[in-house]
Amino acid sequence: MGVALRTGARKWVRADGRDERGDGVRPPQPPDTPADDAFSPTAMSTGTLTSGTLLSRLEVVALIALGGFAGANCRHIAGLLLPGLGGTLLANVCGAFLLGFVLYESIYAGSLSPETRLAVSTGFLSSFTTYSTFAVQSAQSEPLVLVGNVVANYALGFAAVLAGRALARRVAGGVSA
Repeated sequence: MGVALRTGARKWVRADGRDERGDGVRPPQPPDTPADDAFSPTAMSTGTLTSGTLLSRLEVVALIALGGFAGANCRHIAGLLLPGLGGTLLANVCGAFLLGFVLYESIYAGSLSPETRLAVSTGFLSSFTTYSTFAVQSAQSEPLVLVGNVVANYALGFAAVLAGRALARRVAGGVSA
C-alpha cells in the first residue's frame, strides 16, 4: 500500500523507505509524526487546512479552488452538450471513473503527487460530479424514470470505479491488491 510520511516542505517518503527519487533513504521521523496513507486526512488533503503553516494552508485552498473552477466549467459545458438526465449521468459516471483511477493509482503506483490528487479529487471532481442535480432531476421525473435513473447512476457509477481501478492496476504494471 502506498503509505507516505510528510518529511518537510513538499517532501514525501513511502513506507518502503523510498523517497521521490527512489534512493531508499528515509530520514529520521519524530515520534509524534503520523503515518499517512492515501485515505488519511493529513496526507495533503483538506485536513491540512487546520494544520501547518499559513502558506501550506493557502496552497491547499488554491489547489481546491483551481480544480473546482475547472470542474465547474467542464460540468457546465457537459450540460450544454447533453442537457438533462443524460448529461448528469455522464458527468457522474465519468467522475466516478476518474476518482476510482486517482484513488487506486495512489495505492498501486503512487505516481501522482498528493497535490495533484487533491486538485483532481477534491477540487475538479467535486464540482464536476453532481449529486444534488441527480437527486432533483430524479425527484422531478416520472416514477419509472426516477427508478431507472437512480439504478443507472449507482450501477454505472460503481462499474466506473471498478474500471478506474482496473486502469490504475494496468498503469502500475498489473499490481494486484
